[in-house]
Amino acid sequence: MSAANDRAAKIADLLDIDAMLAPEDIELRNTVRRFGEQRLRPHIAEWFEAGEVPARELAADFGKLGLLGMHLTGYGCGGSTGTAYGLVCQELEAVDSGLRSMVSVQGSLAMFAIHRHGSEQQRRQWLPAMATGDVIGCFGLTEPDFGSDPAGMRTNARRDGSDWILNGSKMWITNGTVADVAVVWARTDEGIAGFLVPASTPGFTARDMTHKLSLRASITSELAFDDVRLPSDAKLPGAQGLSGPLSCLSEARFGIVFGAVGAARECLEATLDYVSTGRCSTSRCPDTS
Repeated sequence: MSAANDRAAKIADLLDIDAMLAPEDIELRNTVRRFGEQRLRPHIAEWFEAGEVPARELAADFGKLGLLGMHLTGYGCGGSTGTAYGLVCQELEAVDSGLRSMVSVQGSLAMFAIHRHGSEQQRRQWLPAMATGDVIGCFGLTEPDFGSDPAGMRTNARRDGSDWILNGSKMWITNGTVADVAVVWARTDEGIAGFLVPASTPGFTARDMTHKLSLRASITSELAFDDVRLPSDAKLPGAQGLSGPLSCLSEARFGIVFGAVGAARECLEATLDYVSTGRCSTSRCPDTS
């Protein structure tokens, strides 16, 4: 066991967490921890300074490990337990919060929205490729003036024959500029509705938000919709009113809670590094001067 893994194990022992886990959960956690130490941590300082991650490469890596939509069932998803998914989020966030955000937005927001509220055709079209990381999704809910409050959203969609015309904007959207498909929530005459918007749709643009202080390595974007014409089958048929986006937010909170534990553990490990050596390990701190 590496020194980092040994420290992490000792810290976890403070709460006797392993005693509450099944052997397969521990094996999965250790696999993702090794992946984080070998594939992610050596580059995270560089990604932090650049303000981005190699999203396509990482999505493929996460897909090979079966981490994308892992707690969903069918359509190429693993059907794992919530605990297993939470442990994955914990290990990813121990390396960087943006990495956990990338996985949880893909699985708990974009994929979950399609899995829970989408038609059978939409599930078959999008979920298998999203599970492998070949297709990246984003979740367009937050707006500049209302945050993640769907009751105040201004983005709207109106009917035009059998089509929908989408107008508005979204802000602070993880994976926005690299996404192949966006799950977008909008106000309609029938209430709040969700739509699947392929990135190539005319009138849909995205730009990166830069110079962030928080989640710096995460790709965070603004989405804009200017008379985006969508066919009738772009609408998520199972989403009814505010319960649609709120159910997705509730789904994501579980992984976020586990991730917070991983971040706290990492803070403690960094503190132990500092008090024992007089400096912060270069694998944990972007600026070690």
